[in-house]
Amino acid sequence: MATVELTKENFQNTINSNNLVLVDFWAAWCGPCRNFAPVYERAAEKHLDVVFGKVDTEAQRELAQTFQIRSIPTLMIFREQIIIFSQAGSLPEQALTEIIEKAKNLDMDLVRAEIAKQQSESVH
Repeated sequence: MATVELTKENFQNTINSNNLVLVDFWAAWCGPCRNFAPVYERAAEKHLDVVFGKVDTEAQRELAQTFQIRSIPTLMIFREQIIIFSQAGSLPEQALTEIIEKAKNLDMDLVRAEIAKQQSESVH
């Protein structure tokens, strides 16, 4: 599957209707973004069970602000509607592959338990 252009109109639906979504926040003028693009595209071709989205921060300023994107490229990974990874900077192909595998294998019950624990601690 090729990458999907994400906009404020389709972003939430894409996150909600897919188990694992990678999001690349980028801009056309950004050199590191252009260098990362082919790495991201190759990963999308290899991992057909994952949605690979791209957010053009120039065209989708509201989305970039919502996620407090301060530098690009920034890669975010959503699993079961939870952000499990967020990192600015371009990644080499091997690192991206490892992160995708870790995201696929992550025990989401543990993640939800940790979120619940943190939320209950912040209330008290």
